[in-house]
This record gives sequence, C-alpha cells and structure tokens, in this order.
Amino acid sequence: MASGLIRQINIGEEMREAYLDYAMSVIVSRALPDARDGLKPVHRRILYAMYDMGLRSDTPHRKSARIVGEVLGKYHPHGDAAVYDAMVRLAQDFSMRNPLVDGQGNFGSIDGDGAAAMRYTEARITPIGEELLQDINKDTVLFGDNFDGSLLEPKVLPANIPNLLVNGASGIAVGMSTNIPPHNLSEVCDALVFVLDRWNDLESVTLEDLMGCIQGPDFPTGGLVYRHLDGLKNDNDTLVTAYATGRGKITVRAKVYLEDIGRGKSQVIITEIPYQVSKSSLIERIATLAREGRIEGIADLRDESDRQGLRLLIELQRGSDTNKILSDLFKLTPLQDTFSIQMLALVDGQPRMLNLKQALRVYLEHRQEVVRRRSEYDLLRAQQRAHILEGLLKALDQLDQAIAIIRGSDRVETARVNLIAALDVSEIQAQAILDMQLRRLAALERQSIIDEYQEKQTLIAYLTGLLADGAKMREVIAEELSVIKATYGEPRRTIIVDDHARAVVRAEDFLLPGEQVWLTFTTSGKLAVLRGEAPPRVTVDQKEPPLLVLQSNTNHTLYLFATDGQAATVPVQQIPQVNDPSEGTFFADLCAFNAEQVVIAAISLPAEAKTGYLFLTSEAGDVKRLRIDDMPGLTNKPFTVMNVGEGRVLSVLATSGVHEVILTTAQGQAIRFPENNVRPTGLPSGGMRGIKLQGEKDRVVDASVIDLAPQGELFVWNITDDGIAKISPLEDYPLQGRAGQGVITMRIPEKSKEVAAAAIGTANMPIIVLTDKHKAKTMRFDTAELVRRGRTGYGEPVIALRGQERVVAVMTHQPLFVLPDETDDRVPTEEP
Repeated sequence: MASGLIRQINIGEEMREAYLDYAMSVIVSRALPDARDGLKPVHRRILYAMYDMGLRSDTPHRKSARIVGEVLGKYHPHGDAAVYDAMVRLAQDFSMRNPLVDGQGNFGSIDGDGAAAMRYTEARITPIGEELLQDINKDTVLFGDNFDGSLLEPKVLPANIPNLLVNGASGIAVGMSTNIPPHNLSEVCDALVFVLDRWNDLESVTLEDLMGCIQGPDFPTGGLVYRHLDGLKNDNDTLVTAYATGRGKITVRAKVYLEDIGRGKSQVIITEIPYQVSKSSLIERIATLAREGRIEGIADLRDESDRQGLRLLIELQRGSDTNKILSDLFKLTPLQDTFSIQMLALVDGQPRMLNLKQALRVYLEHRQEVVRRRSEYDLLRAQQRAHILEGLLKALDQLDQAIAIIRGSDRVETARVNLIAALDVSEIQAQAILDMQLRRLAALERQSIIDEYQEKQTLIAYLTGLLADGAKMREVIAEELSVIKATYGEPRRTIIVDDHARAVVRAEDFLLPGEQVWLTFTTSGKLAVLRGEAPPRVTVDQKEPPLLVLQSNTNHTLYLFATDGQAATVPVQQIPQVNDPSEGTFFADLCAFNAEQVVIAAISLPAEAKTGYLFLTSEAGDVKRLRIDDMPGLTNKPFTVMNVGEGRVLSVLATSGVHEVILTTAQGQAIRFPENNVRPTGLPSGGMRGIKLQGEKDRVVDASVIDLAPQGELFVWNITDDGIAKISPLEDYPLQGRAGQGVITMRIPEKSKEVAAAAIGTANMPIIVLTDKHKAKTMRFDTAELVRRGRTGYGEPVIALRGQERVVAVMTHQPLFVLPDETDDRVPTEEP
C-alpha cells in the first residue's frame, strides 16, 4: 500500500537485496581478479589509462599524480589513495614476480616502508606490462561505458601473458577471498603450450603432466617451498592438493646458510625471506625473542643488506647448539611462514574456484577469442585495402581514359559517377582514384601498388585459412607464448623442496637443498650460476666470454683465488642465477675481495670436504701443496693461501695426492713431476721451487694436472701469444723430479714473443682460446689445421688476430676433477 511518496517495504527483504548488491559489487568490481587477464578493475584501469596517455616503456616517466588523476577522472570513481596504492604494488619487484609498472622514485621497500607521495614519484608501463595491452586497438576485447557513460573502457585486456598465474593475486571480498601465488613465466608458458598440443583431448591432461612443467609457486623474494610437511606420501602433498582443488596451504622458508667465522664461532646468513614478510618486522621479532631468552645462543644481529640484495647476519655464541637455534628461529619467527592458496577468480563474471588445469584452460580460451577477433579485424582491413588497390590498378591499366573522364567532369561528384560507370569500380574505389597523387603514375610507384596488392592477397588467404582452422590458431598462440618465454623468461627464484620427516632434526634439514649447477667467471670479473646439465656454450660473438667454467652444487662453497695469494669464499647459493654469464654480478660485490684484485682460479668444495689437496703455482716457478682440510669454511674475511711476496699466483688446482703435474714456461720449457714431490704446508707459508726459469723475463704460464685414468690418449697443447699452436703426445714428456729445467715443449717462432698458455687433454676434447680483446674461439685438441708435431717442433696458426691483439689464456671443458673420499685406494695413507 502506498500513500503519496511513502512506500511500505519489508525491512528484511530490503536489507537482503541491498547487501547482495553491495556484495556483488565488491566481488566483481573491486576484490577479485578476472581469470582471463589476472587483473582487478583498478589495475586494469591504471594500465589502460597509462596506455591511453602514451606512457610506453620507451617514453619518459610521467608524474604519478598525473596518472592517478587520469584514472580517477575517466574510469575509477573511488579515492586517490586506493588508485595510488594499487599502482605502487604493480611497480614493486618484491610484490610482483614481473612488475607491470616501471616506477621512478621511492615506491616502498621490503622493509615495509611506504611509497613516497604521488607528487614525488613517476611511472610508466614496463615492456611486459605492454604485453597485456597488445592489440587492444584491434577490437580484440569488449568495451563498456565508464562510470558516467562519457567514455569507453575495456572489460578485460587481451593479456598476451598469463598474468593470473605469473603475478598472482590477493583480495578479500564479501564472504570470500582469493590468494593466488605468483609463478615462473617460463614454466607457465611451457604448461600452456603442453595443453594447446592436447587441446582436442584435454581429458588426457593430468595434474602430474602440468606439474612436470610448473614446479610450484615462484615468489619474487625467492625462498624455499616445502611440498608436503604433513607426511611422506604423495596423496598428502599439500602442493598437489592445492593445484588439484584450488585450495591448500604450503610452507615457505627463508634461504639460510651457516658461515664459519673461526675460533669455534659461526653465524647464520639469511639471503631470502618468505613472500610478503617485512624484513624490519622479522629483525624486530628475532631481537625480541633473543632479548626475552626464548632463543638462546644469539650473540649479535645485523642487517647487511645493500643494493646487491638482502643479507641478514645472526652471529651465534661459541659452543651454541646450532640445531636448536635454527629450529627455534623457524618455529618462532616469520623465517618460516604458511601461504594459503585460494585460486578464486571471476569466470564469466562469476566467482569460481579454479584448479591449475582450469586456470590454464580459461586463459587459453580467452587467447583464442583474442586471436580470432584480431584476425577478423586484420582480415577486414586487408580486404578493404585490397579493394582500394584493385581500383587503383584498374585506373592505371586505363590511365588515359581515367584522366579524360576526370578532366571532362565539371564536378567531383560527376567524375566519381563517370569513373564507376566507365571502369566498373565501386564508389570507394572511385574516390581512391580521385585522391590518387600524381607521383603514383611513376613506374616504381605503380610497381609498389602491385607489390602491396599481392601482399594483401597473401595476407587475406592466410587469415582466411587461420580463421577456418582452430589448430592453426592454436599454433599461433603457442608461437606467441614461445616468444614471450624467450623475451621475458627468467630462472626460477623459489626452490621447491620435498620435505622428509626425521626423528632427529639436524642443521642440514633447515638449509638449502643441493642442486647441480654451473659456475662461470667472465673476463670482466662477473660471477654467475647457470642451470642445466651441459656446460654453457662459449661463442665467438660473446662480449664477455667466461674465463672460468666449473660444475658445482648450491650447497658448496666457492673459493676464489687472487694473484696476490689471497682467497675469499662465496656461498654458491648466494650467487645470482642468470641465463647468460655476462648478466652475472661483479665478484667484489659477493665476497671480501676488493675490485682491484685479480681472480685467477676458483674451486668449488662441499662443506664436508676433508680429503685431497690444492696445488698452487706462481709465475716465479714456485709450487705449494695445501691440504683441503686446512682450508677454512665460509668466512667474511680474505685469507692467505700462499705467500708469494712481490710475485703472482698463476694457478690453483684440486688434486688427490697421487697425481702428476706439468708446468709450462713462456720460453717453451715444461717439466713433469709427481705432486707428492711437493711436501704439504700450511696456509700462510710460501712455496718451494717447481721449475728453474730461463732468465729474468721467463715465467710460468700454465700448470696442469694429469688425469691418471684418461678416456683416450693424452696430448699437451701449447699456443704462443700470436696464435701459433702445437700438439704433441704426453708420453714425449719424461717424468722428472721437481726443481729442474724441464724439457723443450715448443720451439718459439721468430715472430712470436712467448708461449702464452698450455693445456692437457684428449684428441676430441674442446678447447677455448681467449685473447686480451675478450675474443673467444672454440676448437678441439686435435684439429685439422693443427698437425701433430713432436715435442720439439714448431706449431701452426689457429686463430686470426688483429693489430696488437694477443692470446692470453685457454680453457678446457674437461670434467671437473672430483676429490676422492676416504675409501679411494689411490689416496695415500701417509705423507710422503
């Protein structure tokens, strides 16, 4: 019953309807991302507004306040703080696995610091952010009215990258929430291509297949993810459960390692912390627990983070229980955290819980729709252009008649009608003929019209076939994903660990699990970790070829040796993982060396290495043998391994104690003797005579270990500074005692200055020649142009040098010598 303007309603029904409207508004318009582009409305509007403003990755940054104002005025009817906070998150490399906004200025930090005010910062879209908007101007997505109906805005972005899984999402709606972890772009692209290849038989695609591509979450802050903490059976695997159902919990731990600082003391180093954990809050929590006595044995706590990365140092008291301290740290502090996975996203405007397979399928369905609409748009434009070109060609074929018609017409409209009748063209074609410039009558211009017409016909045929064949369309999507992977793919940062419950907890259970990797040290001093079973390739066109390449393990300690006899340690897990050695980090930023020191060798050793020796050689001909057991563990200070005075250390080799070595000099002499002729000495001592040099200008240029069980005949390979090389059998070199003059290893040609380097290997072993211009050439020991010569013979040119360019070193890809264990029969039981 209504009386005037008063209407009677049921308060319960009204509140129910109002609450449901509010809840749906929050769910659809604020809190949940779209499963297709992985963006919430505010993020989508920010990126589209920046695109509309022309803020590409190659344009100057624009004031953040200007961007926020554009978003508020055109698309997002909410507060400026909400928009700016959302834009700040898109720019934070510790929040986004692949940031979509390139921020300039203070955009917050992992310490929990907030961003500067929007009037102080600037921003633009990142290259990968542009991929989300690729082809948006080709009618690939639907547009709708903005909040006041004055403008159009996209309801979803074309999303050339699988953003929902790559960058993840989090949000709290009404009665529901989402928390999708970020993933590795390369792995997600591999999974998408895998699904595309089996699109007609999706039922055969299992979760096991997909997890063969996607190992698990890949957080921007790294860390470790433990797959199944609640048991040892696969059906209890929490990560599998999360991907199978869309809901689950995983345990994330910080990356820590132990460092020996001498005198029975050690320290815990933290290099990566769990996702969304504030570093300052973590430090405060550890300090509070230590002060209250809940964690005993902590002597000091320091934050040594810098622009090279995060580094927290916890110094332990002498004699403290490392296992107990580590256990308490992970139990009582955010060094171990639980990440709850809730893969909730909007599908067709409705919130749906997605498992991994469904999330991939929704994205691929969206991409197929985008490619279809893009192809239809390009086809229509190509057909329209071909239609015009066809008219121009008709006019050129009957040029005199067309000119006469135009000259004989008193008005443009009359000329158009006459052209349509005379040349059998459409109105659009007739108008194009009238608009044609006189320069088009030139012979080359006429040919360009013919070429363009043929090109459009080819494009029309391709697009027509593409739209008629779903398999071809999926091939296009797969190719585009491969390009995205090649362009933006990065190594995984988070390590997935299979947890195994143990009755006794050990320190090793909390540390980083071992993984086989390759270490490279470039000619400019950059240190890097590369994954893969095969050693990194060295090519001629590399600007920074590796000077050292060795196989290692993420649990090893890398010892770097400088020419001044000093050594420094670097945890392998702390060395950045890259795709190319030239992208590594300068060695002085990772260890206690300064930038002026020259690194000449690197040895990777496990923490438990006790057997074997290091064989050191100086340019002055001195040699030294040092027990591996005498080497300190991880330390933050450099230490002396060989006292060389004013000389230089040339080489550091790992040996077993029963090997033989060959020293080669610049004047072409070489000596071969058993390593046990050199008595082991301690760390700070100097060496003893290894070979007598021929004059003051002579020096040792190479020291090599002879493999006692080679896979084939061994040869000695020598090269002069101007690229003259020679190969001769190892058996030509007699076994002698140390400290002699040796024998001739190569006769130096008159135009050559000296022997530059030498190596030992088998005939098929690859060898890389490096010059002082950072040029590299790969060849084999026994090459066609390198005729085998006797020990006293001359060599042949093997590398072309320019101007003053000189050979400075050679590198082999022979397997790294493995130190024997205590059960090896070749290990001497007593000192010689």
